Amino acid sequence: MVKRKRKEMEESIVENEESKGKWMNKQRVLIFASRGISFRDRHLMNNLRTLMPHAKPDCKMDKKCPLLMINEICEMKNCNQCIYFENKRLNDLYMWVSKVPNGPSAKFLVENVHTMQELKLTGNCLKASRPILTFDDSFDSEPHLMLLKEIFIQIFGTPKNHPKSQPFFDHVFNFKIMDNRIWFRNYQIEDDGVSLVEIGPRFTMNLIKIFDSSFCGSILYTNTKYITPGMHRRQLKLSAVNRYQNKLDAKKSLAKRRPEISYPSDPTDQVFETEVDNRED
Repeated sequence: MVKRKRKEMEESIVENEESKGKWMNKQRVLIFASRGISFRDRHLMNNLRTLMPHAKPDCKMDKKCPLLMINEICEMKNCNQCIYFENKRLNDLYMWVSKVPNGPSAKFLVENVHTMQELKLTGNCLKASRPILTFDDSFDSEPHLMLLKEIFIQIFGTPKNHPKSQPFFDHVFNFKIMDNRIWFRNYQIEDDGVSLVEIGPRFTMNLIKIFDSSFCGSILYTNTKYITPGMHRRQLKLSAVNRYQNKLDAKKSLAKRRPEISYPSDPTDQVFETEVDNRED
């Protein structure tokens, strides 16, 4: 099922190399978020809009609205890709990437967010330039990772001859799988064409599920190693309680194992001890 979906996505975009100078791959990505996102999450969203000249913004969506409404918003904005940031419990940031309107779509938990303004890295690139997408070899090992690779190529890759893009490459988007998460990095290509300097932003994506359709449908893949943020915080609290209890048990066991030391008595210690006479005169 995953291989068939990936093949349909590859066949949906065909670039005609003979027609040079024409904008054939008309990919447009809608990037917006839900209400209540933090300032760091909002800066991350703006950084992605800056790095992707084929992206379009939109106002924040109410959390009470169903996710299927995003397909209608993309249709009104004339977008066929979407990146939607969803905030829950004021701290947890989720990211949806979807191919509108037929899918597939994937949901991630975004962790370790660091924006351009926060990092103050030395790298820099020209605005609206096209990026080079690099992927880890692990993306070709399993079907669901191959599907994610195709989704990232169509979303983060700037179309050739896009009206708002520059006709050259000067930075690299790197996707790497490590610790069961996808790590995103952005590097500048130096003048020598060999060395790289990080620009930012940087964040990790923890895959949750992959759906057949856009923001709905049957589940193609579920990450069995995924732990919810609430459960993770609960495990941290339990580990802190266990550490304190283990410290108390260690002190009690040490007191039991420690031998009782009896010192020899000195008769001269009782010289200054006097008996108080409480008899009445």
